[in-house]
Parts: sequence; structure tokens; C-alpha cells
Amino acid sequence: MRTRRLRFSRHGEPADVLRLEEVELGAPGAGEVIVKLEASAMHIADIKLVQGIDALRRAPPVTPGFEGVGEVVETGADSGYAAGDRVFLPLGCGTFSEHVRVHRSGMGMRRAPAGDAEQLVLSNINGATAWTLLRDFVDLKPGEWVLQDAANSNVGRYLIVLAAKWGYRTVNLVRRQEVVQELKNLGADAVVLDGPGLPERIREATGGAGIRLGIDAIAGEGVMRMADCLADGGLIVNYGTLTDKPCQIDFWQMFLRDIRLCGMSTTRCFATRTAAEIEALQNEIARMAADGRLSARIAARYTLDQYQEAFAHAARTGAARDGKIIVLPNG
Repeated sequence: MRTRRLRFSRHGEPADVLRLEEVELGAPGAGEVIVKLEASAMHIADIKLVQGIDALRRAPPVTPGFEGVGEVVETGADSGYAAGDRVFLPLGCGTFSEHVRVHRSGMGMRRAPAGDAEQLVLSNINGATAWTLLRDFVDLKPGEWVLQDAANSNVGRYLIVLAAKWGYRTVNLVRRQEVVQELKNLGADAVVLDGPGLPERIREATGGAGIRLGIDAIAGEGVMRMADCLADGGLIVNYGTLTDKPCQIDFWQMFLRDIRLCGMSTTRCFATRTAAEIEALQNEIARMAADGRLSARIAARYTLDQYQEAFAHAARTGAARDGKIIVLPNG
């Protein structure tokens, strides 16, 4: 089978190095399937992959695309799947392609439920990230407050819904007044504009509650502002960087108040779980996305032919992007 896919043979800016090429997939071997893509999610990590930052660098040629949902169209021997099965693709298998050939043992490969393919593919990584941020770092009790920045992000929105499901209360930092009511409609208990005087406004919003967990996706000096809002002994968990700057925390915040900072990755969180526990977590997230309980904001949809526009849109920040980018490899 021949198919079209995006590829780059050298690292650089997506507009300069990406090409849409036709390649031969070959027949599926033992344990393999060929999947026709329904939808792929575009992340900042896809841009960084093409640019070749050290943490994501791979030997080219490479097809970007970390997540995808699609339909099995061909199977090899002992694949465990049948033509017509809907599946989540293995993470990082190059989903900016009309078809992919993958092995059943690929990380994250599993059946997908009926429902909106775009919402399903967006929930795959981001949903698990929100889940583990709330469950793996602080033993929260029902009624406790959690503080997060980047609350209008996809992970932030999922975190609001999951926290409400488990009885936690969220105070959510945003940069734009126009998203406040939207997040409250999702179940946010408090939404506060980030900036100077933040500790006082957080205390007012939470009734002076002691907050033990702060969740950061921005990095830079905002980490210090978050630390000022936490109770002594509080923990900040960083899972991203919108500033591309190091996380900054003051010596005195750590020394006098025992404020701690750590990083997370969903892969490391999964390493602490059994295969059955991971499957149960992922299946619950997929069900919530399929029935609408988890819903991501989608900024735009692009075909493979529109890849330059898609990558340029994904590189924008804040209101200029305002949601996730979906790639529809087969139109």
C-alpha cells in the first residue's frame, strides 16, 4: 500500500524542512496492522521534534505526530485486531500520515470507543497527564484546594473536570478575563487573573485555605508567584513550559517555608502502575471524552496538504491560537 505522509530529513523550522511525500508501507507482518487515520492531535512537542531539541531529537527521516485515532484496514498474523476495529495509535508512531503500519505491542496501542475522533485523540495524552497530576504527587482529600496556572489549556480544562469528579476544589490562573466564565461553566471553583498581588487574591478566592499542591505549565518567574500562594510545605509540580525559561523559585521560599518543586512526565507516572491499572485509567478517560464529560477546545482543523498553515497556527500562543490543532490526514 502507498500512502502520503509528512517527513523531514533534517532538523529545522517546519516551514523549511517538512515535505509531504508518498511512501510504500508494505504488507503488515506478524503482530502488525495498517491503520487509516481519522484524526491526529498536534502538540508543541511536534514542533520541537521537527526543530530537533535535544530531548526529542531523532535520526531523520522522521514523520511527526505523537497521537492518532483510526480504523484498522489490514492485519497481519496474530495482530489481535480485525479490519474495522477503531484504535488509538502507539504514541509517537508518526500520525501525520494517511496510513500507518504499527505493531500491536506499541506503547498506548489499544481499542478506541465510538464517539468524536477529534475529542478522543485530544484526550489520550492530556487526559492521562491531568489524571496523574491530581493523583500521584499529593494525597489530596475531598474539599482540598488545588492551584493551577495555564488553566485554559487542554490539560487545565481536563484537570478542572477530574478534580470536581473526585471532590477537589480548583483555583485556576488565567491571563484573559474572557475565559473566566467558560472555565466556571466546566466546574472551576475559582478563576483568578495572574499577575501582581496574586497571593492576596488567591486567599480571597479560597477563603484563606492552605493549598498544598500547585500545578505549573508555564515555568519562568511565575513559579515564584505560585510558591507565594501555597501553604508551608507545599509542592509545585511542573509539567510544561510556555516561556521556554527555567523554573524559578526563591531560596527563602524553599529554606524558610519548605516549598518544593518537581517535574513530572506521564510516562514516569505510568511506570508506577501495572498494565491493568494503566488500561483502566486510559479507558475511563476515553469514555469521558466519548460521552462529552471531557471536552477540549479546538482552534482549527487542517489536512496534510495544509501542513504549513497547521504548524504555523500551532506555534501561536494564548488567544492567537485559542485551542488545539487537529490534523485530518484523510480529509
